[in-house]
Amino acid sequence: MLSTDNTHGIIISQTPVLMAGIGSILKHHFPEYILNYYSCVEEIDLLQLKRARLVIVDIADEIFYARRRCQNYYSLFSQSDSSRWIFFTPHTVLPVAMEFLLRPRITLLSSQEPVEGVINAIRHGYGSEGEISRTLMFEGMSRSITDAPQSKILTLSERKVLRLLGEGWGVKQAAMLLKKSNKTVSAQKNSAMRRLSLKSDADLYIWINSNQGMAELNSGAI
Repeated sequence: MLSTDNTHGIIISQTPVLMAGIGSILKHHFPEYILNYYSCVEEIDLLQLKRARLVIVDIADEIFYARRRCQNYYSLFSQSDSSRWIFFTPHTVLPVAMEFLLRPRITLLSSQEPVEGVINAIRHGYGSEGEISRTLMFEGMSRSITDAPQSKILTLSERKVLRLLGEGWGVKQAAMLLKKSNKTVSAQKNSAMRRLSLKSDADLYIWINSNQGMAELNSGAI
């Protein structure tokens, strides 16, 4: 069995600025770490993963693919049973992250986490229980369901499309699963957003994961 290298760390992000920033924090405050950088989970070298003491992941740019990505990371935990994982998590995907990622030796940080919070998570976040930073929890609580747009009845086709998007599928994949054209699925998504007075994909994902959204999407489910 490959032994764990206590100075080995991995950073996974598609955002160069964040990748450089986290790398700078580690080099300044934790110079003992030897870092390897990846842009996505598919690039991970499993041998490096087995050796890593610390794995830092940015999932901030994966809102609509969050469920599938989180499932992929969950499947990797068994490959690194001695590693500490830290996920930079936007509040829009917090429910999915809590479902799949909140495990022992795992910390969920806000995408807007202060530097001090990042340092503390790296330095002290080796407890046996999963943790969510106060910054991320505050962001999640500030999104009150009462602030969500009032639900309006969606068509069955619109509900089917939004359910697939909420499960992490993109428009192209949803079109394949529903045996429709990309144009039709995109139009149904946009129509649903207009009915719900939603302005962006982020707003749509928040609505899908709210109690209101789940109730609407599960009504008349097929």
